[in-house]
Amino acid sequence: MGRMAFVLRRLLMLVPVAVGVTIIVFFMIHLIPGDPARTILGIHATPRAVAILHRQWGLDRPLVSQYWLFMDRLLHGNLGQSLYYGVPATGLILGRLPATLWLVCYAAVLAVLVSVPLAMIAASRKDGIRDHVVRAVPLLGLGMPPFWVGILLIYALAIHVRWFPVSGYGTGFGGHLHAMFLPALTVAIALAPVVIRALRASMLTVLGAEYITTARSKGVPRSRLFLRHVLRNAVIPAVTVLGINIGFLIGGTVVIENVFAIPGIGQLMINSIFQRDFPVVQGVTLVFGVLVVLVNLLADLSYAALDPRVRFDR
Repeated sequence: MGRMAFVLRRLLMLVPVAVGVTIIVFFMIHLIPGDPARTILGIHATPRAVAILHRQWGLDRPLVSQYWLFMDRLLHGNLGQSLYYGVPATGLILGRLPATLWLVCYAAVLAVLVSVPLAMIAASRKDGIRDHVVRAVPLLGLGMPPFWVGILLIYALAIHVRWFPVSGYGTGFGGHLHAMFLPALTVAIALAPVVIRALRASMLTVLGAEYITTARSKGVPRSRLFLRHVLRNAVIPAVTVLGINIGFLIGGTVVIENVFAIPGIGQLMINSIFQRDFPVVQGVTLVFGVLVVLVNLLADLSYAALDPRVRFDR
């Protein structure tokens, strides 16, 4: 099987994943207490007004009928009309998606920039002081809730020294880099410890290989040995860990976006849950599911770029 066939097969896997997500989310969201019509109309809503909205939105139909209506719209590229914002849910989600993608990509880059040098330092002196420090200190960030880390960063770097804005998304590429640094760092602090441990363990395995011993006996400089031989052969397990955890962190951006008031789909989802905006919640959850599958697909494709021995024959 070639690379293109592998990609097509993985993309086809999006279909059952998407269907499964729609089934789970659609029926679970209806278990949330509250009525979207009463939420929008307020506490003084009359039964007649509520019934009219139910009829307009199709909420007076059986759940199975509502689900088939949702799927029929979805097959035509329509996620329905937002009950709260009064605009098409598709356009609303696509308008918020760039901010979330910025946060995820920015956080992944920061995590890699932090993890690679620290893992190399730890692996170069196994069981030494530097190794213990590198393994212990990042775990402090892993043990604290991301929203708490975000609040600490806001107080220290945004309020106290005023290096970064407290909230927002910024304007333009430079503005995004500046405004999104703290939220991306918050996500990276939670991601980096896992990547460091995986990369360190993989590096130690590679360092014990015979070809590394041969390279050392030939007098290969230490920096070149790590960069060209150890890191290149040890990075694939770390890429696997990175891809899996980015998939988890895509859902975790829901909290971070609310802490930093980032206008992404995570913040949109929280607001829509409170407003009982069923079409938007279903659409955002579906986007999250697709993004997780695509991230794992990119991780698989990166194996071949990092290691020419990897083939897509199976």
